[in-house]
Amino acid sequence: MMSQEQNDLITRIGPTAPAGKLMRMYWQPAALVEELAGERPIKPVRLLGENFVLFRDETGRYGLLDRDCPHRGADLAFGRLEGGGVRCSFHGWLFDVEGNCLETPAEPKASKLCAGIRQRAYRVVEKGGILWAYLGEGEPPAFPELDCFAAPGAYTFAFKGLFECNWLQALEVGIDPAHASFLHRFFEDENPADAYGKQFRSASAGSELPMTKVLREYDRPIINVESTEYGLRLIALREIDEERTHVRVTNQVFPHGFVIPMSSEMTISQWHVPVDDENCYWYAIFTSFTKPVDKQKMRDQRLELYELPDYKSRRNRTNDYGFDPDEQSTETYTGMGADINVHDQWAVESMGRIQDRTREHLGSSDKAIVAYRRLLRQEIGRVAGGARPLMFLDAENARSIQGPATMDGIGPTSGWESYWMEVDVKRRRGAPWSAPVPAETASGTVPLTAAE
Repeated sequence: MMSQEQNDLITRIGPTAPAGKLMRMYWQPAALVEELAGERPIKPVRLLGENFVLFRDETGRYGLLDRDCPHRGADLAFGRLEGGGVRCSFHGWLFDVEGNCLETPAEPKASKLCAGIRQRAYRVVEKGGILWAYLGEGEPPAFPELDCFAAPGAYTFAFKGLFECNWLQALEVGIDPAHASFLHRFFEDENPADAYGKQFRSASAGSELPMTKVLREYDRPIINVESTEYGLRLIALREIDEERTHVRVTNQVFPHGFVIPMSSEMTISQWHVPVDDENCYWYAIFTSFTKPVDKQKMRDQRLELYELPDYKSRRNRTNDYGFDPDEQSTETYTGMGADINVHDQWAVESMGRIQDRTREHLGSSDKAIVAYRRLLRQEIGRVAGGARPLMFLDAENARSIQGPATMDGIGPTSGWESYWMEVDVKRRRGAPWSAPVPAETASGTVPLTAAE
């Protein structure tokens, strides 16, 4: 358990909050590129507890500005896209992507008012199908060479979904290796050949065993946690028998990302991005190592489950997440359908808008949660002391953060350490886009230390 003060420290992300200052030192997903693909490429964005307007001008440049017009505070999200920027619909003041005031048309022709006006603007870049914004001061960090950023656009697909709860409890479900055997348990196994685009539904590498069967029948994993240059590596071992062990390797990428295997040919890089203290979006980039992603199929699958423009799950707290007691008895552990994101959403939203961690009791299976919270407090303290936090990278160091390696497969019980690394290296070197092989897998050594 922790005190209320400690809980506030690691959950609150406003501009003056310690964790908010940390978050503003990183690029943050602000929107999917597809959200600005229509005839009117402008939308309001709430991010880290602040309100912005995101837009694309006539030349294709992206801009992110404070949402309130500096004239009299009207909403720029309803502005007109013209003249090289966004024009306020109240009095016609015009701002470009850098926040420069280009025109104040209601003023006298000789007025120089415009020259002294500037709207606060933020940098925006496009990567992996996502528009990323930097809300911090000074020069932003470089992007690491994660697989999702290194792969060509044809080999990636991006999507997102809304969770109505604090970002931290949403992140923590993603770095909890134990919960999948229960929250995502299916009582019947599908044909893995029909698993494209579905998490936890394919066969594990090196075996015909469906992942659903492994999770269902081997629900007491041995969990190892190690510190890395990018955050944490998590290894969950489920011993099938004396000769075979299921190995699942996932990664926490600081501050609020994780990378997990989706199948033998695809990974998911996901970020739980604070909208404010009580809401967050998960942004995911699916990356293929074998063939171009079937983007239309992936998108159609998800649009059956999510409503635009807010990307809110059709199963949510207003309809009890589609809970069906008959399904819970015969088909799924939760009775909430087949979308594991809905399972996660129920779990984290049911904790309340901000989980009261003064009432929780952690066990040994929560060692990844303990390790991450320790790391988060450490990096909040570093920023408070004026230092740069973990993963605030310069260009040279960014090139050294590659991968990170993941694994979901069944290998030898004796020698699983080298097995999973060999599988990862083979997959990377066989990728059509030549995925770089992280140093720790290329060297064949990876120290494992369980978190206390």
